[in-house]
Amino acid sequence: MAVDMSMPVLVVDDYKTMIRIITNLLKQLGFENIEDAADGKEAFAKMQNNNYGLVISDWNMEPMTGYELLREVRADDKLKATPFIMVTAESKTENVIAAKKAGVNNYIVKPFNAATLKGKITAVLGEF
Repeated sequence: MAVDMSMPVLVVDDYKTMIRIITNLLKQLGFENIEDAADGKEAFAKMQNNNYGLVISDWNMEPMTGYELLREVRADDKLKATPFIMVTAESKTENVIAAKKAGVNNYIVKPFNAATLKGKITAVLGEF
């Protein structure tokens, strides 16, 4: 099944520059419908009202981290199947294990480029 490049993608990061970087990479890859949220709390509220085809979230944010957002999403019957990619500057093994246990679909360590992002998205959604 082909990836719908017009599906809504939610980018969650408390750092505006990182949102801009990820959004630009997604556009380079062909995604058209990209929204953003400044933290997990805002993202979860947006997810209640929109059906996102993919969430790309930073780990470290306040007041709700990406990890807490992931746990909320996986606990919500309506949202639990949403593909979720975690982005972090830390490659600590315990974080990766915790995210996997919480149901993350994939994990990206900063810094990364379009090719890395495409590979991670392809692993989650399929070829595009």
